[in-house]
Amino acid sequence: MSASTAAALAHTRRVCTLYKKSLRNLESWFDRRHIFRYQATLMRARFDQHKNEKDPAKVAQLVADGERELFEKQHYQPKKFPMSPGGVAFEREVIPPDWVLDYWHPLEKAQFPDYFARREKRKEEYVVWWEKQYGKSSANDSSSHH
Repeated sequence: MSASTAAALAHTRRVCTLYKKSLRNLESWFDRRHIFRYQATLMRARFDQHKNEKDPAKVAQLVADGERELFEKQHYQPKKFPMSPGGVAFEREVIPPDWVLDYWHPLEKAQFPDYFARREKRKEEYVVWWEKQYGKSSANDSSSHH
């Protein structure tokens, strides 16, 4: 990839990022969908007005001006998707560790016999792999732990 192609891709990505962030900012400011769509159409017209610009210096200046304007007009409390970083549900799903299944009551395990039979087999295979990889633990090793 030539330097000019890489620069063009970087510029394209920068413009697309600016456009998307601008849309998200408008979405934060205008909660009524029809008003948001109207404002988004006006903003798209501003982007389309300069899409055929050829002068690299002017293009760079337009993007810098757009980024500055976005910064100046950013919403004081932007919308965030719940599962995105900063969202209300980000990293709230707790995935229980595997050892929790060892404490299930036998009647609970009896409801899923195939799963627990396969799980016990896999645990045995893991012990064999561990002993092959790291060697068997001696009686002295197990007594020295807390």
